[in-house]
Amino acid sequence: MKDTTIFKRADTWQLRRRVPARYAPVEERKVIWLSLHTDSESVARRKAAAAWVQLEEAWEARLAGDTNDAEKRYAAALNLCGMRGFRYLPAEKIAALPEEERIRRVEAVASGKPERFEAAALLGGIANPPLTVTRALDLYWTLARDRTLGKSEDQLRRWRNPRMKAVKNFAHVIGAKPLAEITADDVLNFREWWIEKIEAEDLSPSSANKDFTHLADMVRTLNRMKRLGLPDLFRGVALKEGAKRTRPPFSTEWTRMRLIAPGALDGLNTEARCIVLGMVNTGYRPSEAAGLLPDHIRLEGPIPFISIEPVGRQLKNETSKRIIPLAGVSLEAFRECKQGFPRYRNSSATLSATVNSYFRENGLLETEDHSLYSLRHSFEDRLIATHADERIRRDLFGHAYNRERYGKGGSLERLRETILAAAL
Repeated sequence: MKDTTIFKRADTWQLRRRVPARYAPVEERKVIWLSLHTDSESVARRKAAAAWVQLEEAWEARLAGDTNDAEKRYAAALNLCGMRGFRYLPAEKIAALPEEERIRRVEAVASGKPERFEAAALLGGIANPPLTVTRALDLYWTLARDRTLGKSEDQLRRWRNPRMKAVKNFAHVIGAKPLAEITADDVLNFREWWIEKIEAEDLSPSSANKDFTHLADMVRTLNRMKRLGLPDLFRGVALKEGAKRTRPPFSTEWTRMRLIAPGALDGLNTEARCIVLGMVNTGYRPSEAAGLLPDHIRLEGPIPFISIEPVGRQLKNETSKRIIPLAGVSLEAFRECKQGFPRYRNSSATLSATVNSYFRENGLLETEDHSLYSLRHSFEDRLIATHADERIRRDLFGHAYNRERYGKGGSLERLRETILAAAL
């Protein structure tokens, strides 16, 4: 082991090694002398390596504790106690321990002049900082990890970001207050802040309600899992929303003459263009297209199709798992992009932004309310115009069926017939 000397004194091997300069702020000794409690040289070498790692970890924990940041000091105290084989306890709980356990902790503090932080950590002198709203979010990620199982990197990012935004907005209004000190007035002040923001920026009330929902979920989760006994201050604070605004469908004429006209999409990169054309006759969600893997694109056989599956990601719901036959411009698009869309596999939001920006700059939006997602509604409207069976439509779109389902739904042949009647 580099820079490590073991030597035998009487019948016992010893470790002697200089303390790296990095640890001088937290270690007064210049040289470490340590008995390895063995008369075997091979055992001594193994124990020396492990002992040195433990010393370095303890020094690193001390360095982390040499800070004015209360949360970092507390985390370092927990870490240092773990290195020493103890569980961190506040001083009042250590005082209530059996005498033998208290003595063990005292003896574990370095001999000679005690290192202040190490002594404070082992003897319960590092205060646990209050659970502020911002610190609560870090804890929430761990307590709510069951909700992220199976999510792709992109899905995880889109799940976390609005919750981070909600906490940032709340802390901006009320400050980084401990959860236990948040009052009903704080929540009402936050609500009033949102009302003013909505009026000033012409936003939808749903923007505020999303923040309320995410904050309420975070506090309720911590309250339940950590038994905090906090009041439910976010109940009943949601703002009244008007009729839900949905994206209008592109008309069939607009889709045919503008969106899929020769050269209309040539300015898009290949993958984005193929996703748009693929959406015309499938109505898939943009995120579903972005997550398609090569194995999910089946172009061989009498009926080419794509398979929307929860592989490497979560689907919106159970009924989103489905098979969609390919026809018309959508089939041609997948023949060009038969390996899927790796560029957008973990960034479906970037896909939507890219396409919508291109549509806007090139006059391809039928109205200002239209977007890429309007293609999904367009396909559904064309299916309805052909009198497609409701069950078949729901199977193709991944919608839940509004009554008890029997059987597996339409066959691949029946699905293809339905799509061909509406395909462009």
